[in-house]
Amino acid sequence: MPADPSRPPAAVPPERSALRAAPAPAPSPASAVASAVASAAPVAGLLLAAGGGRRLGGRPKALLPYRGRPLVENAVRVLREGGCGPVHVVLGASAADVRERADLSGCVVVDNPDWAEGMGSSLRAGLASLAGTGAGAALVSLVDQPGIGAEAVARVRRAYRSPATLAAASYGGERGHPVLFGADRWADIAATAEGDRGARVHLVRHAAELVLVECGDVAEAYDIDTPADLARLA
Repeated sequence: MPADPSRPPAAVPPERSALRAAPAPAPSPASAVASAVASAAPVAGLLLAAGGGRRLGGRPKALLPYRGRPLVENAVRVLREGGCGPVHVVLGASAADVRERADLSGCVVVDNPDWAEGMGSSLRAGLASLAGTGAGAALVSLVDQPGIGAEAVARVRRAYRSPATLAAASYGGERGHPVLFGADRWADIAATAEGDRGARVHLVRHAAELVLVECGDVAEAYDIDTPADLARLA
């Protein structure tokens, strides 16, 4: 039988209305506390500054002049201004000279006697130095990238969610530095970091978990590798 248009629509039973309006369940107190604790964990800055500058005639990159001071000081400042702490600095080539000439006060300085083996040895030494510090993650940067400033560091740092976080700056969609490694990943990274591959093996294996943070609008990811690159430090 056709409905009578003059009759008002039937009221929705209270119980059905309540079902439709049911709010989403609130997070449990335990999960809220865990999230807060993870977010509060410090993100350490890990600066790899051990390179000997082979293509620069054997001039250690940490001591290249930049704005009147050694380049390593700029890299430390960028990490601090980007919100990282503590800051650990891995030295290798001419480590004694770097300690003497650069102001690394407030940093934990780590000597890597195996620096000539490549970046992997410095990464292993740096991660080992962070064990027991309570850091939830290490944000890794390279001393020879002065085009990457504090804003890029801060963006990647803000990607931290838990000790399992894996994040990196990207430039036009291409992965670059800095890279953030949650503490739960350090053991596997150290086990696979060989030669100049650094953490590449881990990053490839866990590509689906990697969060890319676009930084191409605030930074330039060039390296200081050759004499021609020194013009960028002027």
